[in-house]
Amino acid sequence: MGENAGLIIGIVVAVVVVLIIVISIVGWYISTLNNFRRMGVKIDEANSGIDVALTKRFDLLTKTIATVKGYAKHEEETLSKIIAMRNPGKGATLQEKQEFANATTQALKSVNLVVEQYPTLKADNMFNNLQRSISEVEENLQAARSNFNANVSAFNKAILQFPASVVAGARFTRKDYFEAEVAKTQDVAMDF
Repeated sequence: MGENAGLIIGIVVAVVVVLIIVISIVGWYISTLNNFRRMGVKIDEANSGIDVALTKRFDLLTKTIATVKGYAKHEEETLSKIIAMRNPGKGATLQEKQEFANATTQALKSVNLVVEQYPTLKADNMFNNLQRSISEVEENLQAARSNFNANVSAFNKAILQFPASVVAGARFTRKDYFEAEVAKTQDVAMDF
């Protein structure tokens, strides 16, 4: 009977150890899966931050255009193009948001050309306030892009690292980064 008791105790200990290992693996799997989901939510939040910054940028551009129009009526064609641009809004793809950001950057260059042609425009207090606001919005947009890319980077690294890559499997795939405009990746000419 002593031998059987030792065997039973050994079997019970083995079963308990196996259960602990299985529970640990299941717990790790669930925790890793939840971590991926949290990271996905952070990416969605960062994407929404880009939407907010682009909307604010669009609104400020619209107000700037109204101010510039008061000073430069004959530049209406350039300014009308800016107004014609639409806010990408919710549901826009990352590519559409990038195209919108590139188009508004080009429009801002046109507004700056108008300002250079009309020095009195620079002196207008309302226009100066709008220019400061645009600068602030551009900084906010850059911060939103950086936040989005940081979250995408963390997610992409996590799904590639072993053993979490086992959990990621085909369920989670790499996310795209918000790319810089081609014009902004080139060297700036310094003409004085």
